Amino acid sequence: MFDVDLLINALTTLLVTLDPPGLAPIFLSLTVGMSRQQRFQVATRGSLIAFFILAAFALFGDGILGLLGISIGAFRIAGGMLLFWIAFEMIFEKRQERKEKAGETAITKDHLHNIAVFPLALPLIAGPGAISATILLGSSFPSALERVQLIVVIAASMAILFLALVIAERIDRFLGVTGRAILTRLLGVILAALAVQFVVDGVRSAFQV
Repeated sequence: MFDVDLLINALTTLLVTLDPPGLAPIFLSLTVGMSRQQRFQVATRGSLIAFFILAAFALFGDGILGLLGISIGAFRIAGGMLLFWIAFEMIFEKRQERKEKAGETAITKDHLHNIAVFPLALPLIAGPGAISATILLGSSFPSALERVQLIVVIAASMAILFLALVIAERIDRFLGVTGRAILTRLLGVILAALAVQFVVDGVRSAFQV
């Protein structure tokens, strides 16, 4: 059974959390001096690694929570609060600054050798926000068939992100500083609303309202 509204909500949550337009200029700064082919290889490897990380949490995240004795209601509340903090950072331009610092650290320490793994796949793509969102979404897709649908949604989100990385130069030129600021704030407001909804659902689940 396909719940179109649920699938759209999942895709929106992941895309807003992953923030492809916001990652594009960071990706450019991380791969400065690389050829187009080298950037393509880094984008491909980073996106694939991030996909498998999020897919693993989508499949086994709730099981891990069960082993730790954490109810899904409690995790919804905590995850919603974390996503709201990310939304706050997006609206007030704190998240981009933090990502840029992570990128600078990787350039100075690893000299771009393992850049697809760190910091691209972790923590820029599959960071705490994306992992929390994936586990939260997993609770809305309980059956095996629905989990497959969630994996497809994650794959679609990652494909869009990969495309954004491949055409990062064009996106950066098209948006400019003003365009990126407007888009980031708009996505932040949307993510804040989704985060509040997660908290509301968590309270209802935890207290059986």
